[in-house]
Amino acid sequence: MNKFIALAAVSAAALAATPASAVPSGPRVEALVGYDQARVDLGANDFKDEGVLYGIGAGYDFGLSNGAALGVDVEATDSTTRESNAGGTLNAKRDLYAGGRVSLPIDANNSNVYLKAGYTNARFRVSNGLVSASDNLDGYRLGAGAQFSLNGKAYIGGEYRYSNYENDVSRHQLAATIGTRF
Repeated sequence: MNKFIALAAVSAAALAATPASAVPSGPRVEALVGYDQARVDLGANDFKDEGVLYGIGAGYDFGLSNGAALGVDVEATDSTTRESNAGGTLNAKRDLYAGGRVSLPIDANNSNVYLKAGYTNARFRVSNGLVSASDNLDGYRLGAGAQFSLNGKAYIGGEYRYSNYENDVSRHQLAATIGTRF
């Protein structure tokens, strides 16, 4: 029993002496590229197609005392997603996002995982050969990702995000990121 107590005391002292990992804080900018799938539920003439998303993002992370961080994000992306069917042609266009995120450290090398949520506004264009119309749709985005520190302040990452817009329009995206912190 005394050996167990001694081992527990030594383990507790070692853990207390180990520096806590922390999520990097401060401003960051990043480039994004990835997979985009847009879907419009119209009944018999649903649109669903895939393309490439690309864009830029920026944010600021505020470090917390427990090593986690709260952050704000803004982002502007575009897409090559386009589908034609009997109902016409759907083009997924620019997507603007603003939201927040919670980041947690995963190692001592400034790598982290995060969850994000916020407001998104996307433009979609629909045409049927006679008429063409663009509309901006409001919605929400939920996402999860990870960032892995490279040398210095640079990082790479990956993210899954789901966006749900008005008028039964939704998006699934997988994005790869490369960025830097200041």
